Amino acid sequence: MSAKIIDGKAVAESLQRELAAQVAALSRARGIQPALAVVLVGADPASEVYVGSKIRSTTKVGMHSVEHRLSAQTSQAELLSLIDQLNGDPQIDGILVQLPLPRHIDSTAVIEAIDPAKDVDGFHPINVGRVATGAGGIVPCTPLGSVLLIKSLDTPLVGLDAIIVGRSNIVGKPMVQLLLAEQCTVTIAHSRTRDLPGRCRQADILVAAVGRAQMIRGDWIKPGAIVIDVGINRLSADGHSKARLVGDVAFEEARQVAGAITPVPGGVGPMTIACLLQNTFNAARKRRGV
Repeated sequence: MSAKIIDGKAVAESLQRELAAQVAALSRARGIQPALAVVLVGADPASEVYVGSKIRSTTKVGMHSVEHRLSAQTSQAELLSLIDQLNGDPQIDGILVQLPLPRHIDSTAVIEAIDPAKDVDGFHPINVGRVATGAGGIVPCTPLGSVLLIKSLDTPLVGLDAIIVGRSNIVGKPMVQLLLAEQCTVTIAHSRTRDLPGRCRQADILVAAVGRAQMIRGDWIKPGAIVIDVGINRLSADGHSKARLVGDVAFEEARQVAGAITPVPGGVGPMTIACLLQNTFNAARKRRGV
């Protein structure tokens, strides 16, 4: 058996086409153009790539993009002052501060300074609490995109056993809440879970978000399971080839066992940006009462 490959790029492109139509309709009917402010501190190469992609995608769907590039020497007080300005700007609907930040800046303080109504990353404690209690908070983009990929398979999820390998605040913990909302029975595991392979073999849905290259092996997968690989790991070149990106799942092994699986790259990654845009659009409508 060879698994169905879940094409995250295609699903994301479809979502962005729908969003572009909604943005255009909102602009025609109400004269509103949702706006996303992106803040980059320093010149981390990976962050530069991510920010560039987010800005291009924002413009592509017809939303306004505002970019703030700050030096690595920017103080925490200066960054918090900028966030305060963006919080008070009625034209800005979403604020994204690209992580990681330089070591001298407290990421938690920065996240907590963002107006929860404009926190399109879904990281503010108020949004985290609202998601956890089902009260309608802004959902973090990567978990939201992962669930949308699962639902794109049109597989009934009620009662399925799911395991999330990884307990981060950004992916693992919110994934639990989202899959519980889909009526799954959910286990959260991590690198120190006893008999992790055995637990994984019981899961109808396996979400890998542990941050270790190819940690989840093919014989850990239940035959026919849905496998969502959130990991992005760069394997160094061996002298004969270029460095390559791999996930937390041993893809070639797992695809022989799973029913459906996301590739890396081209799986969850594109959905993260699409969901960021969706969060910004929804924040714009909510803030403006439309």
